[in-house]
Amino acid sequence: MILVRYEYEIIQKIVESTVKSPPRYDVFLSFCGEDTRYSFTGFLYHALRREGFKIFMDDEGLEGGNQISQTLLKAIEKSRLSIVVLSENYGYSTWCLDELVKIMECKKNNNQLVWPIFYKIEQSDVSNQTKSYCKAMKAHEDRFGKESESVQKWRSALSEVALVKGDHYQRK
Repeated sequence: MILVRYEYEIIQKIVESTVKSPPRYDVFLSFCGEDTRYSFTGFLYHALRREGFKIFMDDEGLEGGNQISQTLLKAIEKSRLSIVVLSENYGYSTWCLDELVKIMECKKNNNQLVWPIFYKIEQSDVSNQTKSYCKAMKAHEDRFGKESESVQKWRSALSEVALVKGDHYQRK
């Protein structure tokens, strides 16, 4: 009888901790809305949902303010995998870059999986910050200052994500 009660208490603790912990996402989708929301990323979202994955995708678009919302930060932390769809305009979005910094922090600190997809761009454009990524970083430097902590974090996160094995989508 004592063994049964002990087992029950352990099971109860497991159930309570599971119920109390906030829901997790299988996948967090990071993308530049104007580039891929209604094409590649939208199709990817629906394909993953059909297969039963729990996805966090910002369905409303990010508006207003200069800081990423706590909701997005928490969603990144609670995801098992972040898929980063790096497109031509991704580097221009401070929101996307802040997401990327958080994603790379979670990769480093929590062993979160990260899967970059280079959408109609070259991996080297991200890692070396050339073409649109060069222009975007220059614009951020002009706005925030070359030595800005944010700009330095964004540059670092872009370089890091470009080193992660990912996929390329080059259809023109």
